[in-house]
Amino acid sequence: MEEGFWQTRWQRDQIGFHLNQVNPGLAAYWSRLAIPKGSKVFVPLCGKSVDMCWLADQGYSVLGIELIEKAVIDFFVEQNLTPVITQQGSFTQYSAGAITILCGDFFNLTAEDLVDYPVFYDRAALIALPSGLREQYAHHLSNIMPKPCKGLLLTMDYPQQQMKGPPFAVPPEQVEQLLGEAFTVECTEERDILEQEWRFKAVGITRMFDYVYCVRSRCLTN
Repeated sequence: MEEGFWQTRWQRDQIGFHLNQVNPGLAAYWSRLAIPKGSKVFVPLCGKSVDMCWLADQGYSVLGIELIEKAVIDFFVEQNLTPVITQQGSFTQYSAGAITILCGDFFNLTAEDLVDYPVFYDRAALIALPSGLREQYAHHLSNIMPKPCKGLLLTMDYPQQQMKGPPFAVPPEQVEQLLGEAFTVECTEERDILEQEWRFKAVGITRMFDYVYCVRSRCLTN
């Protein structure tokens, strides 16, 4: 996906992937990771997700990264937050309270940028990327996350030939293929969501499932 594609989507407000409420998978399964309060959480391709506010309200410091500046600005405006804006290398950094968002390319992040962030939350990154970039994303994420680390990953699966995407179908076997070398991947929920996702059913989708995974680096023993 090129930057121009996402710029157009955000400028036209074609952001059906955005939820105005906390993702139920996050609220239901975050506790399974047993993350101590005060920990720092990384949110890749964060958009303007209100999930970041939920994490901050739970007592965590949040670092998001987002390519599209409009998404970053919209987040702070909609949350009535006035960010401090600074330049951090190739990123423009927006910070307010417990939430910081780096505006820039995820692939420019380094391990040094995330050294204090042993936890990640991916609700809309992996499923936003086509196959080739998906592999690059998984490889880069495993390289820049500190060890040990944990994460919560949310994906969906449907017959890819029935819709172009994004969001893209990422079946469980592909999650294991992409992340299994660096992480243990535990599926904690598989849920049929076709009836409630009427937009997808209306365009001809015949099967759609939601998945929630608890992900732990393989060097993590507890």
